[in-house]
Amino acid sequence: MTGPWLHIVGIGEDGFDGLTPATRAVVEAAEVIIGGDRHHRLSESVKAERVAWPHPFDALIDTLKGMTGRRVVVLATGDPLWFSIGARIGRAIPPAEIVYHPQISAFQLAAARMGWSMADIETLTVHGRPVEQMIAFIQPDQRLLILTTGSETPAQIARFLTERGFGKSLMTVLAAMGGKDEMRFEGLAENWSHTVPPFNTLAVDCIAAPDAALLPRVPGLADDLFQHDGTMTKQEVRAVTLAKLMPMRGALLWDIGTGCGSVAVEWMRAARYARAVGIEPRADRRAMAAANALALGTPKLELIEGEAPSALDGLDSPDAIFIGGGLTPEVFDAAWAALKPLGRLVANAVTLESEAVLMDLHARYGGQLVKLAVNRAEAVGKYRGWRALMPVTQWSLVKR
Repeated sequence: MTGPWLHIVGIGEDGFDGLTPATRAVVEAAEVIIGGDRHHRLSESVKAERVAWPHPFDALIDTLKGMTGRRVVVLATGDPLWFSIGARIGRAIPPAEIVYHPQISAFQLAAARMGWSMADIETLTVHGRPVEQMIAFIQPDQRLLILTTGSETPAQIARFLTERGFGKSLMTVLAAMGGKDEMRFEGLAENWSHTVPPFNTLAVDCIAAPDAALLPRVPGLADDLFQHDGTMTKQEVRAVTLAKLMPMRGALLWDIGTGCGSVAVEWMRAARYARAVGIEPRADRRAMAAANALALGTPKLELIEGEAPSALDGLDSPDAIFIGGGLTPEVFDAAWAALKPLGRLVANAVTLESEAVLMDLHARYGGQLVKLAVNRAEAVGKYRGWRALMPVTQWSLVKR
C-alpha cells in the first residue's frame, strides 16, 4: 500500500507564519505545491514547483493522481474538510495516502469575532453554489454564518431577507480575518449598501418583522407559498406524505408527477443536502416547480420532462419515491425495482381508478393504507362552515 504522499494543508490570512512547526516542515519539504493565487501568495517564501488550480476544477483529481509518490502539498483555506477541497479529494484518493493539516476555519474565526457559540448557529456555504439555497435557513432568531461566493453575495442575501420580512436582520461581513488587512462591515438587510471584498464570510442575525414569512423546515408549508394551478398535494396531506417519505441527509427522492414541485421542495428543505428529481411531462408545471424551488431555497431541484416509467431510465437509484399522479402497475414495478433497500415509497390517489390500483398493490405487497380526509373552515355568507377537500387514499411501505 502506498503511504501518505499527499498533504492537504489549511492556511489562513497570517500565511506561513500561522502554521504549526510540524506543518511548516511539511510545506517546506514539498516538491509540488498546488493552490489558488491567494494561497501561493501566502506561502511564497517556500521554494517548490508551483501548480495553479486546474480548469475545469474537476481536473484536479487527475492532476493529483499523476503525481502519486511525489511530496505534494495542496493548500486550502482554513479547515480543508469543512466546505473545502479536502472532502472532494478524499473521495477520490485512498485515505491512507493523505494527511490533513487543519487550520482555524473561517466559521470559527467569524464566531469568535461575533461572540457567537458555534453550537447555536447554522453554518453553510454558497461559495460556488446557488445563493438561493440559504433561503431555507431564514427563520426568526436564527444566526447564520455563510461562506459567500463573491462581493455581490451579501447584497443578494440582504434582498432575500428583506423580501421575506426580515429586513431588520443584522448583517456583518468579515474579510481577511486573521490578517493585517482584516475588515468588518455592518448594517441592516433592508438598507445594505456596503461594497465588500470578494473573499468574505457573512454573519446574519435573523430578526423577523410581525408580518414576516414563516418558513419552517418541518414539512407542511402553506399552499399559497407555492405557485400552482390548483392541482397540488395540499398542505395537510403533504405534511403526512413527507412524514412517510422520511427525508434524511443527502437522500434522493424521485417525485413522479411532480406538478408544482411542492413535495420535492419540502423534501429538500427538510434535511441537509437532500436531493430530488421531479418527473413532469407538462412544461408549465415544470416552470412552476422551478420557480417554487428558487423562491423556497431549493435551487438544485432537478426537473425532467417525461412520463414514468420511461423517464426513470438512467436516473440514480432513489432513497424514496413519491407517486403523486399517473400511478399504474407498470410505474410501480419500475419504481419499486429501482428503490434502494430500506427505501420508502408513498403513493397518493384521488380518483377511483388510481385507488383501485393502490388496493391491488396493497394486497400484493402489504404496507400501510390510509384514507386522508381534510376539512377547512371557510366563509358561508356571514357564517363559517366546513368545506371538504377531495379525500386522498395513501399507500406507503418500506422496501426490506
